[in-house]
Amino acid sequence: MKPKNTHSILKISNLKIGYLSKKKTTVVAENITLETSEGNFIALLGKNGIGKSTLLKTLSKVLPIIKGSILYNDKDINRFSENEFAKTVSIVLTEKLPESNLSVFELIALGRQPYTNWIGTITEKDKQQVTKAITLCKIEKLTSKKCHQLSDGQLQKVLIARALAQDTPIILLDEPTAHLDIHHKVSMFALLKKLAKETQKTIIISTHEVNMALQMANTLWLFTEGDFTTGTPKNLIENKKLHTLFPSELVKFDTKSRQFIVN
Repeated sequence: MKPKNTHSILKISNLKIGYLSKKKTTVVAENITLETSEGNFIALLGKNGIGKSTLLKTLSKVLPIIKGSILYNDKDINRFSENEFAKTVSIVLTEKLPESNLSVFELIALGRQPYTNWIGTITEKDKQQVTKAITLCKIEKLTSKKCHQLSDGQLQKVLIARALAQDTPIILLDEPTAHLDIHHKVSMFALLKKLAKETQKTIIISTHEVNMALQMANTLWLFTEGDFTTGTPKNLIENKKLHTLFPSELVKFDTKSRQFIVN
């Protein structure tokens, strides 16, 4: 959903997503239509295998569009050059980093690659962007550490700082709290909500932390069997859209507590 009088950063129309091969097309989801604005913190919800990662991969050009369109700032995703796209969308994945001796500062500085010359020289402006990202994520004490010395929670914040240093209007995160304990899960959601508000970047995360997303996200994208719905947590609760998110024989949504509970 798009608030009034705000710039639309992303428009998706009649999108069909899935996997293409020489022999067949595997459709994962279709009829996805939405529009969202700057400064929005969006949580993408749905059970395993329903299409969350496929949608993020399509939004990040890892997978091609089967049908429909994706527009960033009113420009079709297929019309972006590789460098232009790297200045529009940044991606934070959950995969472990390859072994390296990079410092935290050096890893975050890699986010400036779309702006550096072919040698990769970091300018003073680049350093300022890296420092700004470090400050926003409150990881100043980590900058001299080696990346392999970091905990999962620390590394995730560093990867978010790298995305901020890349300075894109949209940041996509695939399960950013997957390996974190409850304290760091809450801390991560709070950080992303704050960053969306303070930087006016649109931050989209796929997550299984449904109850946390209900409390902290501005907008929810819901994948259910045969349906895709968007709205504020309040609207989706009132319209009982959350009741079909998971199989009812296992868990149910309790409207009074605004949480999923075990049956």
